[in-house]
Amino acid sequence: MGDVLAHETELLGLVREYLDFAEFEDTLKTFSKECKSKGKPLSKRAGGSFRDPASLIIQKELIAAFDSGDQKMFFDQWEEHIPGSIRDGDSLTQKLEFYLHIHFAIYLLKYSAGKPDKEELDKRISYFKTYLETKGAALSQTTEFLPYYALPFVPNPMVHPSFKELFQDSWTPELKLKLEKFLALIFKASNTPRLLTLCKENGRNNKEMVQQLQQQLVEAERRSMTYLKRYNKIQADYHNLIGVTAELVDSLEATVSGKMITPEYLQSVCVRLFSNQMRQSLAHSVDFTRPGTASTMLRASLVPMKLKDVPLLPSLDYEKLKKDLIFGSDRLKAFLLQALRWRLTTSYPGEQRETVLQAYISNDLLDCHSTNQRNVLQLLHSQSEAVRQYMARLVNAFASLAEGRHYLAQNTKVLRMLEERLKEENKDAITRENVLGALQKFSLRRPLQTAMIRDGLVFWLIDILKDPDCLSDYTLEYSVALLMNLCLRSAGKNMCAKVAGLVLKVLSDLLGHENHEIQPYVNGALYSILSIPSIREEARAMGMEDILRCFIKEGNAEMIRQIEFIIKQLNSEELLDAGLESDDDEDEDDEEDHDTMEADLDKDELIQPQLGELSGEKLLTTEYLGIMTNTGRTTGKLRKVPAAVQWSADEPLRRPVTPGGHRTSHPV
Repeated sequence: MGDVLAHETELLGLVREYLDFAEFEDTLKTFSKECKSKGKPLSKRAGGSFRDPASLIIQKELIAAFDSGDQKMFFDQWEEHIPGSIRDGDSLTQKLEFYLHIHFAIYLLKYSAGKPDKEELDKRISYFKTYLETKGAALSQTTEFLPYYALPFVPNPMVHPSFKELFQDSWTPELKLKLEKFLALIFKASNTPRLLTLCKENGRNNKEMVQQLQQQLVEAERRSMTYLKRYNKIQADYHNLIGVTAELVDSLEATVSGKMITPEYLQSVCVRLFSNQMRQSLAHSVDFTRPGTASTMLRASLVPMKLKDVPLLPSLDYEKLKKDLIFGSDRLKAFLLQALRWRLTTSYPGEQRETVLQAYISNDLLDCHSTNQRNVLQLLHSQSEAVRQYMARLVNAFASLAEGRHYLAQNTKVLRMLEERLKEENKDAITRENVLGALQKFSLRRPLQTAMIRDGLVFWLIDILKDPDCLSDYTLEYSVALLMNLCLRSAGKNMCAKVAGLVLKVLSDLLGHENHEIQPYVNGALYSILSIPSIREEARAMGMEDILRCFIKEGNAEMIRQIEFIIKQLNSEELLDAGLESDDDEDEDDEEDHDTMEADLDKDELIQPQLGELSGEKLLTTEYLGIMTNTGRTTGKLRKVPAAVQWSADEPLRRPVTPGGHRTSHPV
């Protein structure tokens, strides 16, 4: 019985404590009166009041120091009365403290009656600089605060466009209001009643557990994708090694039987084995009579070769396929588009994949050459989200291969439809990702670059990149890479010159983004547009060199060297762009053969077959089997590819690339 009474006393005390905290004065009086009348004792711990006059005094002193610009008094009080665990562990508090340091750093510039005292101003700027290099360094990778790290180095911040907002009349009152709300909350929270603490801790524990499980799931999916990519690479490398070994055995057998191996034969073997990128150098008089040449080039080749003895996939009835793609149900259309994509993405690189692609192209699977009003391409504008998404995925898969891009580029409507879909699609992130991915790969072709620039895609990209934190990694990476490819053209640079200040701010913000995969493309875009004198002038006016030098302190060696090239370009006085080749030349051969089928094409499938429902290859071979017409791809003349432009990882990119192709050629 005594134990029950003790707990009851504690519980009643908790209730009274909370009523006092929440200022339920009438309820508290009634509650206390009724407890007394019933002989229920209240614990002494809950008897005190929560209205602490000392905390009110501290709040007033902090606000007074804020208003008067007394930096020393403010931060002395701040560090004494705001718990260190909150100052160092709470992100909102860290952000507020950052802005408070800015307030005191520029106080004299804003509120001095005449010219501010130089010694006192220098002292404040020095204090702010010390803060940036110590506690403030934690926010140096946050896009929101990045421009302010250049503040101590700018001679006159009042006229600098990056700091215009700080000197508006509304900025200080808004900051003061945030400070007042924070102080009211923090001092009230320091006397939080135990009942509220118990509720919070219970909810926090559940929330933390859910967040932890969600984080583990995300990490598991990310690891799964990484392992899948590694598996595909290891498998391709294995086949590559087997193929090279077979060629070596054939060569040894030939020499044993007395047959000499000619340089021409050796060159033909190497051309079959090497990747498309290495064919460029082979096409320019490699001397195979020199000992060690072929072996050196073989060791340099890391891209999968043509695989041997891989069975060809069954032929399909494309007439029936296209009919059902146009007139079938939305669910059937989605499953067919998925199966056709899988046939392309899961086929072995080499003859099998080339045969699949050639069958699609020769049967005009996407109706690129059709004049009918209803055709497969129109599925990009389907009312069904699943159909739109799966059509976009299939187009992106086509665009991942050089021959696929060549096929799609023959119909100018394809580019227009993709641009329309890109600007209209805002509900389904994956649909927009795949449309964007296809357009980025299109930008390897000069005529398509020209069309995209003319259609204003540069402005659309700049607009969405203003808020990179709301974009998926894929969208961010491919958006920046597409912007860079368009900025390599004079027309693209001239578009940027129309909004130079905005472009420079967007790119400088992206330099500090946590996704380091985008850095080569940001650097390439900056280097390219700074060849325009008007953009250089704008960059100098906004203190771009100081911003760039902030990243030199924290970047890796490759990043540092690229930024040094950009600074050199910034300080250049050249009037014309010293481009690699004429910008007026619309030669198709500008494109290098980037063939990269990224794993993202098949991620997060939207539809799943129900019991007894056919999907994938089984759907194709059961319902759409055609007459066996597959013969190996006819070996034609290799499309002429221009000599590879030598590029060093130390320099910003100056040739069009895709993220997938760049990672393959230059792994981090």
